Amino acid sequence: MDPRLDPDVRALQEARAKTKPVRMADAGYQSIRDWLEDLPHPTGLPEMAGTDTLQIPGPGGDLRLDVYTPGERPSLPAVVYFHGGGMVMGSNHSFRPTAINIAHSSGAKVIAVDYRLAPEHPVPAQLEDCYAATEWVAANAAELGIDHERICVMGDSAGGTLAAGVALKARDSGGPDLFCQVLIYPGVDADMAAESVTEFAEGPGLTLEDIRYLRGLAGEGAGVTSPYVLPILAEDLSGLPQTIVAVAECDPVRDWGERYAARLVKARVQTTVTRYPGLTHGFVMQVDHLARARLAISEIGALLDAKFRHPLPW
Repeated sequence: MDPRLDPDVRALQEARAKTKPVRMADAGYQSIRDWLEDLPHPTGLPEMAGTDTLQIPGPGGDLRLDVYTPGERPSLPAVVYFHGGGMVMGSNHSFRPTAINIAHSSGAKVIAVDYRLAPEHPVPAQLEDCYAATEWVAANAAELGIDHERICVMGDSAGGTLAAGVALKARDSGGPDLFCQVLIYPGVDADMAAESVTEFAEGPGLTLEDIRYLRGLAGEGAGVTSPYVLPILAEDLSGLPQTIVAVAECDPVRDWGERYAARLVKARVQTTVTRYPGLTHGFVMQVDHLARARLAISEIGALLDAKFRHPLPW
């Protein structure tokens, strides 16, 4: 057991070690999907003033949005949230606790996007859905009771990749004027020789083999050339919205997020990057087990709230 692991993570790993670990490729993506959807939601989630489900037109048919409103204040800031899962698994249902915790900690209305999944819908279908949802939210801000000048995109893991892609596309295409982007252990790179990928190739939480398996299912092979799909390919990161990047120390994709953050800083984008010691990939889904994950969600939300309350001239 890696001595750097957070004590709560170590306890969780020791409990899981009693069962034989299952490789994603051996289990198959449908089995992993079913397991993720069947996970019980933690008890004691923050109360929301309102929860609503909307259906909007999307590039591949109707697109489901789940809206979480933390309070009754008029004209709330908004977070358009994209869940993780390697573009292959996950849903608004399985990531509902994360969306609620974000709404509670940031004071923003959270609009979660149930985008299409690969392999049934290979990339860039996910990016297309997330961008269409962001455009729709911006265009309907008044009806949604949100401030159109304080719209943020956020995602964890593959969702972080999608948030970064949406921000790039919005900048390049004259799309919504985004206030902020939040990238939580994002898969914005594809360098399998990065130090963190090599160091944590066997996990815990996520392995190099898992990354390759999911990318193969999603259609994210060597032929990807679009920076909206793989944001590290963008030649210029200037003009992007202020950014929050959060990564886990013991995560193979840690260096990908930190490298992207360093490039944002160099491009003079106001950027905050935090490496959470001892944590592993997927920690925002483990707030019921990990004290440091609860701290991370609270810190990310508090920083977002500060940005929303003290907007910078642009």
